[in-house]
Amino acid sequence: MRYIAPVRDAVDPQVFGRMPLAAWREYSGLIGGRDWPSIEALNGCRPAGMHERFAAQNRELLADDQHYEQRIAERGEIATRENNWHDLFNALVWLRHPALKRALNARQMAEIVHMGTKQRSRAQYALTHFDEAGVVIALRDPALLALWDAHDWHGLFWRERAAWLDGRIQVELFGHALLEHALTPRQLLVGKALVVVGPDLSTVAALEACAQAIRAGKVLCDPLELRPLPLAGVPGWHPDNTQETFCHEAACFQPARAGRRYPAALELRDEAACAATCGRDG
Repeated sequence: MRYIAPVRDAVDPQVFGRMPLAAWREYSGLIGGRDWPSIEALNGCRPAGMHERFAAQNRELLADDQHYEQRIAERGEIATRENNWHDLFNALVWLRHPALKRALNARQMAEIVHMGTKQRSRAQYALTHFDEAGVVIALRDPALLALWDAHDWHGLFWRERAAWLDGRIQVELFGHALLEHALTPRQLLVGKALVVVGPDLSTVAALEACAQAIRAGKVLCDPLELRPLPLAGVPGWHPDNTQETFCHEAACFQPARAGRRYPAALELRDEAACAATCGRDG
């Protein structure tokens, strides 16, 4: 069933103080205010070095008959519907993670050249899934992957609950549709994850590694690469996950399909190696 976001005045203000929206506090004036931010206000928040600009998606803009991704690549214009939660959250992700967004756009354009604008490849589906529901995981304890790959949700979220609190596994939400769904309290959010493994790994390094791998075509070539991650199990992300039974009973915790295999995680040996090969967001 297609999700319909609540109208702005009907959003419970408390959702902005809970995860995942609480992690986007620097944009509280854009998402929590009484009025919708203008396109000019969004452009005024762009980080240094971001050459792309938000453009109102109106009849004049769409008259060029260009694909959404083509406008970004060729003119630096991100078509944005005004007074629209989905597009507002997409804009916020551009503001925070322009390098990762740019990598997705480059890959989409390469696929459009190959496939045209009327058909979509497996890679395009993977890129879109990550754009809408993506999560980047910085994993310092690779042993946790065995639990995850087996869909042992009780093990991952309950027996290893401390790992989510002590930094051994860190979550950076990227998908703007997930942010939109979080407007409705108690949603059982499920992300589509790319995982980066390394000692003392930070989310910044993990994000840089993902951007490099996406641009190089090393990941997101097929949607089945993406590991589902029931974010409702992360401590602090759903009020019911303080109860052990939640990991057994909530609908988001699905068993692994027979024969399902996930690819190896991206691996970084140390932060210095990443700094030598990865560009900075901007």
